[in-house]
Amino acid sequence: MSVNKFGRILNFTTWGESHGSAIGCVIDGVPPLINLSEEDIQIWLDRRKPGQSRFTSQRKEPDKVEILSGIFENKTTGAPLSLVIKNIDARSRDYGEIADKYRPGHADYTYDAKYGIRDYRGGGRSSARETASRVAAGAIARKVLDSIIPGKVKIRSALIQIGSQSINREHWDDSEIEKNPFWCPDAVAAKNWAGYLEKIRKDGSSVGAIIEVIASGIPVGLGEPIYGKIDSELAMAMMSINAVKGVEVGEGMAAASLTGEENADEMYTESGLVKFKSNKSGGVLGGITTGQDIVVRFAVKPTSSILSERKTVDKSGAETKISTKGRHDPCVGIRAAPVGEAMMALVLADQLLRHRAQIGNIDF
Repeated sequence: MSVNKFGRILNFTTWGESHGSAIGCVIDGVPPLINLSEEDIQIWLDRRKPGQSRFTSQRKEPDKVEILSGIFENKTTGAPLSLVIKNIDARSRDYGEIADKYRPGHADYTYDAKYGIRDYRGGGRSSARETASRVAAGAIARKVLDSIIPGKVKIRSALIQIGSQSINREHWDDSEIEKNPFWCPDAVAAKNWAGYLEKIRKDGSSVGAIIEVIASGIPVGLGEPIYGKIDSELAMAMMSINAVKGVEVGEGMAAASLTGEENADEMYTESGLVKFKSNKSGGVLGGITTGQDIVVRFAVKPTSSILSERKTVDKSGAETKISTKGRHDPCVGIRAAPVGEAMMALVLADQLLRHRAQIGNIDF
């Protein structure tokens, strides 16, 4: 299985399976002399780990990270950073009945067709368990960003839709995001989602979600035209997250319904600086950052592992039925919010290092 690596100068490779002994990643290209401890990574992993509410998988994983290489006296050395996270609460027996059956909506069939072998224990590499490694790598990327442009970059995310239920943007309050189990900026919507998702959970079903990731404090000039566009790399980063089926930047698909006048972000100057009256572009023009907030949204499909019985086929091609037992998220999109932040940080840090390599330190 190839292509387990993401990034150019700052890059990371993830390894491990959902029900293996451990998962982890190797991050290369990290500049030396950055202060780093396991606690710097753990605070972000704690936001993603399962079992924190009844609306996520009840698999109890502490997601305790250990740094194996790349630091000395709590500073990065410039060598590859190797991180490991032990799997503590895997229950492979839950998957014994589906060892020869393909779950509809999952990667079971395509993995088996391509490689001739599949890890049916939680999906192996196709499991959202892999995203813990991304969050760990994203914590390193945040440290890289802060080392180059200290205190400037802020990355935050929020769920703006669960299933068919959307937030009211007029109710948006950043302080609400950390107060509910949904990363929801709308207190009214969060309350409604609780009852909605509880019914979905009890029915043994699942729903999807839309997550919005915003990066502020980004300087003008990151990204390259044509094949190094920052928005194309962000789209690839978000689309690579397990269960993501759609990505948009700025107005995204809605831009198709706007006129040229409505879509154009008018410009003006203030104290000698270029400003914009709106941000339909999502902070990117021609693949290069404008200095405005970068706004990305991605859609996560419903969790494929559900209790509801579905028609399928087995490895021999015989038609059968399947019901997936075990501990699953009724909405896997809830835990995707910290993962989206991590991928945003990784793209921005890599782009910043590439900018510095070609042009020099950025003029902030």
